[in-house]
Amino acid sequence: MNPYIGHDSQVYGIEEHRLVGGKGDGMRLLEIHNGIGLDLAVTPDRCGDIARLRYKGVNMSYMTPVGYVAPAFYDRTEDNFLKSFTAGFLTTCGLESAGAPSEDLGVRYPMHGSIANQPCEQLSWGEEGTDLIVRMAVKDERLFGRKLRLERRIVVSTVQNVFEIRDQIVNTGDRKEGVEILYHMNMGYPLLDEDSVLTIPSVRVEPYTDWAAQGIGEWMKMTKPQAQIEEQCYRHVFADGKGYARIAQPKLDTALTITFDAKDLDGFTEWKMMGVRDYVLGLEPGNCYPGPRGWMRETGMLKYLEAGESHEYAVRVELGSCTEEEKSK
Repeated sequence: MNPYIGHDSQVYGIEEHRLVGGKGDGMRLLEIHNGIGLDLAVTPDRCGDIARLRYKGVNMSYMTPVGYVAPAFYDRTEDNFLKSFTAGFLTTCGLESAGAPSEDLGVRYPMHGSIANQPCEQLSWGEEGTDLIVRMAVKDERLFGRKLRLERRIVVSTVQNVFEIRDQIVNTGDRKEGVEILYHMNMGYPLLDEDSVLTIPSVRVEPYTDWAAQGIGEWMKMTKPQAQIEEQCYRHVFADGKGYARIAQPKLDTALTITFDAKDLDGFTEWKMMGVRDYVLGLEPGNCYPGPRGWMRETGMLKYLEAGESHEYAVRVELGSCTEEEKSK
């Protein structure tokens, strides 16, 4: 016990709040403060995703114009996902699909799957040693269909400005199921602007579109917001299984680093969107790429879980200072 304080919330902790008004009305927020710089807003009613991320009081993430949207407003048809896509720091895509709406083997799959718009059915949090831990369980299940369960832990250190998302996906059904998961992590202003320094030590970069191919030589360079610009997306391939992406902002002396097992999460996408108000950089580890599910299946990249089988994924995020090299760029 700290003899200087009456309650732990003086220095760190987790508090539950509810939104009032607008399309987010009634949504629960878990405000997590680690006491040394990190503040996260976790949304239990949206898959336990991370809506807001701040470091030393400064925003790190991107919020789309739609803001907070409760799951009741979700429409899974075609690209109506975008009407409730808050983005935030983390939107989980899957578990049935990731990417644009598509059809595979006679089944129509929605944009980015539906898990991000499912509320947690179980929720608990507490302190373990020097960590604040939130535990959640989200079901992606239906009658006569897939039965997948996402068991999520968000672990926030109180001694380092580090947090981890640790997920276990369980096939609770009686048949083999294809499973896709993509961690749609979204960097926003003021961490992101034309002076940001992006580092992704990939050995191969592949554009998704002809427009992206035109800018492949500048995939690492950010620009000022541009009117009526289109997004550019790139696939990054890592050689040694060490997934790594880092964005630094010299003006803030702040850098955000994402690490993950690139053998496990073998599909990493950079989403570069330099539009007016649609100004965001997505750094997205996944076990798939955001594309048609049939494409993933045909390339052999679609992952499967047998009945009763489970698999764990983890992504680590660290906030800190820029290097001297980053400050000089």
